[in-house]
Amino acid sequence: MSGDPPASPGPISPSWPPTPAAAPPGVEPPPGAFPAPGTLGPEPAAPDVSTPAPLPPGALPPGHRPAPAADQRAPDLPFPGLLPPEPGALSTAAPGGRGPLEPWPDTVNWQPISTDLIWVELIRLAIVVAIGLVVTAVGWAFSGHWLFGLAVALVLVFGVWRAIAIVRAVRAWGYAERENDLLVRHGLLVRRLSIVPYSRMQFVDVSAGPLERAFDLATVQLHTAAAASDARVPGLRPAEASRLRDRLTALGEDRAEGL
Repeated sequence: MSGDPPASPGPISPSWPPTPAAAPPGVEPPPGAFPAPGTLGPEPAAPDVSTPAPLPPGALPPGHRPAPAADQRAPDLPFPGLLPPEPGALSTAAPGGRGPLEPWPDTVNWQPISTDLIWVELIRLAIVVAIGLVVTAVGWAFSGHWLFGLAVALVLVFGVWRAIAIVRAVRAWGYAERENDLLVRHGLLVRRLSIVPYSRMQFVDVSAGPLERAFDLATVQLHTAAAASDARVPGLRPAEASRLRDRLTALGEDRAEGL
């Protein structure tokens, strides 16, 4: 009907995103309004990360730590095992590289025995070898068996080897007097170091056999409570043997009284 009022338009659904309204020149858009395209200038381009930006003079690149000064650097450490021991630390190694047969301190004054003892021992060896050769030679002569000939050869070899060993063994003998004990070392294949405290000595005697008297030698024998700890010093001149006997006896009495 022509008289009817025009129908009111229905609700208009807003569009999204809203269309920005252009503001007049010189007038700022109201708060919350979107600026019109092109009014803020061109969009900035994304930075190019492939090429790093130049650093200002004196600046360091990221992740780089400056080297310490020469006076602030840590000292160079030696290889493991070369560090010096700390003061007061207990060392498990033998001091100075000494073995179990080297006494402490290193300043022990070792006294050698007379080399005339070599002749005494060689004469004794010659007597033993001569007896052995006579027995084996007689048996070989009467029986003619080759075993006696082998025994003769073995006796000769033994005599030569023993003669060489005697020379070296006599040179290996030595003794040293310390404040509280006496040291005696000897032995060739099996080295031995005997330490006899003066306070443990019971008595000291001096002996000299026929061969030793012929070469003007004597032997000082030390006796203690334990027979295994007895020590002797052969190949001494009579004057040295008497001095050592008297000194050991006096020191033994003094140390025994102090116990």
